[in-house]
Amino acid sequence: MLIALIIVLGLSAPAWTASQQLVPTHRSLLSASDHKYKQGDAIMLYANKVGPFQNPTEMYQYYDLPFCMLEDKAYKAEDLGEVLEGDRMVTTGYKIDFLRDVDNQVLCDKKMTVEDVKALRDAVKKDYYFQMFYDDLPVWGFLGKTLKVGRKQEVSLFTHFHFDLAYNEDRVIELNVSSDPMRTIDITAGEALNVQFSYSVKWKGSATPYEHRMDRYARYSFLPQHLEIHWFSIINSCVTVLLLTGFLSTILLRVLKNDFMKYTKDDEMGEDQEETGWKYLHGDVFRFPPHSNLFSAMVGVGSQMLAMALFIFALALVGVFYPYNRGGLLSACVVLYALTAGIAGYVGGTHYKMFGGSNWVSNVLLTAALFCGPVIPAFAFLNTVAIFYGSMVALPFGTIVIIAVIWLLVTFPLTVLGGIAAKNGRGSSTRPAGVTTKYPRDIPALPWYRTALPQMMMAGFLPFSAIYIELYYIFASVWGHKVYTIYSILFIVFIILIIVTAFITIALTYFQLAVEDHRWWWRSFLCGGSTGVFIYGYCFYFFFMRSEMSGFMQTSFFFGYNALVCYAFFLMLGSVGFRASLMFVRHIYRAIKCE
Repeated sequence: MLIALIIVLGLSAPAWTASQQLVPTHRSLLSASDHKYKQGDAIMLYANKVGPFQNPTEMYQYYDLPFCMLEDKAYKAEDLGEVLEGDRMVTTGYKIDFLRDVDNQVLCDKKMTVEDVKALRDAVKKDYYFQMFYDDLPVWGFLGKTLKVGRKQEVSLFTHFHFDLAYNEDRVIELNVSSDPMRTIDITAGEALNVQFSYSVKWKGSATPYEHRMDRYARYSFLPQHLEIHWFSIINSCVTVLLLTGFLSTILLRVLKNDFMKYTKDDEMGEDQEETGWKYLHGDVFRFPPHSNLFSAMVGVGSQMLAMALFIFALALVGVFYPYNRGGLLSACVVLYALTAGIAGYVGGTHYKMFGGSNWVSNVLLTAALFCGPVIPAFAFLNTVAIFYGSMVALPFGTIVIIAVIWLLVTFPLTVLGGIAAKNGRGSSTRPAGVTTKYPRDIPALPWYRTALPQMMMAGFLPFSAIYIELYYIFASVWGHKVYTIYSILFIVFIILIIVTAFITIALTYFQLAVEDHRWWWRSFLCGGSTGVFIYGYCFYFFFMRSEMSGFMQTSFFFGYNALVCYAFFLMLGSVGFRASLMFVRHIYRAIKCE
């Protein structure tokens, strides 16, 4: 309870700088009663961000551009997930009261300098858009438009926006914004101008209940015809992969059956025959792997990632991550990573104990730092890039302190407790089929395709083929402007990924033992986790072929954070492959008689 309280207090603490004035607002997303209004009630329209449409990570604060600014502007308090997502909501001068139409209201008369006009001109050329929130409903719009006349490009700035709002009794249901193409100003020359900004508001009734007002954003995620193609592609991919897995399993079971019959017949005859194949390795197959401390830590952290993924799917399937639940997924990731740290400590410690390890302090520290170690320098570099660009995705110092406190007070202690529980618990033997020989057997010369790298490529291709279609939709949501809501499909694909990874790793482990190569521990982990390498390779394809992202900041963020995600996949699927191979090896060596 104390740990959970610390996390809740940390997540509820707003992150801001000393120069920002905060608006004392309730977390209205948590209570539907906060969304009831009477005619004439003032509802604040918050501006969140501006940025180039093709670079979704390159976001800037709304007033970084010379818009009409309130003298007493104030920032809305954000929780941890919203700050991690880059939200910095600030008050605007738009006065949109509940159920009150506005025909033509002047927002401000602004005298723009040459620098102001050039900043807006560059923004319009780069397809800058803005995002605002009204009663927790998001709305987007472009700043202006470009028109190519001959060889010249004309740049126009929108000066009037019209807000269409829908209501149902005392609740806001829908919000749309549009620009008036006839009310623009030419900023091509980049000269100083006097600009009048204005807006209008129109309310209309709606039969949509308040509980379903977010459904329209889910419908906009993918067009209906795309959804049908999506389902068909996933079913086709799943059937293909399952058939391949079934064929592989059938062949493997048949070969194993023949092996068992042969070895049983040899034992019954009682003749001294030379052992061949995987039975020949009964004295070496359970020899502990080199660098067992690192291996144990990787298995532990991979198990933590698997548990974390399952918890996130559970939350998604019950509807926690509804469209534009700002920062919900990132908050869940931070909390679940902290709370599942005990799994990493326990699983890693259990394997370290089985390997006969005695340096427990080293094992716990390695487990705690195995994932955070690469994250810290990557985050430091990317956050520095964001600060250099002046982007709002740069985390404030207060947010960094909150995350550090969560790691120090929750993640690390739970990892230590998991390691202590593993040390004092009962360890299972990894030698069910006999005693390991004193000296390892020589490994015969193997062809090149039996080495680790080709085996990893073969192991990663089949699981990747089961998910590559879904990867596009995920990338289009995370690194684009789509909304992903079909978590049921994603969960099915994830389960298939786990099953296929386990089966392909078992098959490759058998083929490795059949050629009398007993070094299967690390090989099974590397083969299982190799799908993460394929996913990172897909990142290059998506960036250069399926997106229009550009610029050093966007490129750094895309490949930097995707590298961390693929590293997490490598650890997770590596632990799945190893655990499946370990159960398989134990099973086949228990089933034979070894001298």
